[in-house]
Amino acid sequence: MDYRDAGVDISAADDAKGRIKVLAKGTFNAAVLSEIGSFGGLFRPDFGRFEDPVLVASTDGVGTKIRVAVAAGVHDTVGYDLVAHCVNDILVQGAVPLFFLDYIALGRMDPQRVESIVAGFARGCAEFGCPLIGGETAEMPGTYAPDDYDLAGFIVGVVDRKNALPQRVRPGDALLGLPSAGLHTNGYSLARKALFETAGYAIDTVIPEIGGTLGRALLAPHRGYLAALEPLVERRKLRALCHITGGGFPGNIPRVLPEGLGARVRKGSWEVPPLFRLIQKAGAVPEEEMFRTFNMGVGMVVVVAPEDLHDVEHSLERRGETSFVIGSVVEGQGVAFE
Repeated sequence: MDYRDAGVDISAADDAKGRIKVLAKGTFNAAVLSEIGSFGGLFRPDFGRFEDPVLVASTDGVGTKIRVAVAAGVHDTVGYDLVAHCVNDILVQGAVPLFFLDYIALGRMDPQRVESIVAGFARGCAEFGCPLIGGETAEMPGTYAPDDYDLAGFIVGVVDRKNALPQRVRPGDALLGLPSAGLHTNGYSLARKALFETAGYAIDTVIPEIGGTLGRALLAPHRGYLAALEPLVERRKLRALCHITGGGFPGNIPRVLPEGLGARVRKGSWEVPPLFRLIQKAGAVPEEEMFRTFNMGVGMVVVVAPEDLHDVEHSLERRGETSFVIGSVVEGQGVAFE
């Protein structure tokens, strides 16, 4: 008996690692001092532009969006999703990314599939200036079905302590919403149950109101907001940022507000994309549940002082970013909708 008899193909793993090495190297910059394949990644940061640099680290996954990717046979987007998600998560504290690590667990080593997944990681890392300096690819038969896999991402960034967010949040501050590109990486268990199990749609069902197939809409990439918001962080024009992920509005906005403050959100202040309404109708999902599960078309919430609102809106517009005022910070707690 050898390892392959037990379900682990070392030769396929070596093939996959060779493909990964080529893709990852395309994301490197001068700060990366090691090659893919070392036991650890060497990175020499340049903190010259920071007066008081503070490291910010985060980790996340893409949840059951992977089930949609498997059903659609499309694997080069979920890696990108994960990079964008992690970049957004440290951005809400004012940080810019330094480097990224990935973890891929599979039921069966398929070098071509792994290459597609890592191509998504590499595309995201290149876009956000975040070198992919290492990771782990694990073949785990018996833990995962042959065609199943899971992903995790690990990011380290840096912020000048004086720019760290949130800070100075006050009652009366405006809440600006930046549009999402769809579900991003949250709420897929409910979406799949409503659309596929309850409504009986298939992954390739064409839905006119969403402009194409269901699979394409559900796999729309997670948006990254770094390019639009980093200049405003540097100018200290933002009081807080909130990435709308799992938990929706009530689960995330309070995380960036001081004790004694809450948020009032006006539901009609932006247009909810048709995909969310389709899910709501297919599963007879209550409105309250929709807002605490999905981003409802708002991927990032920006907290801005009233006197800076026009400046921030103009800055976002110059960078091609749409924004809309969705509410305000109020005394109290939690999120109230009106």
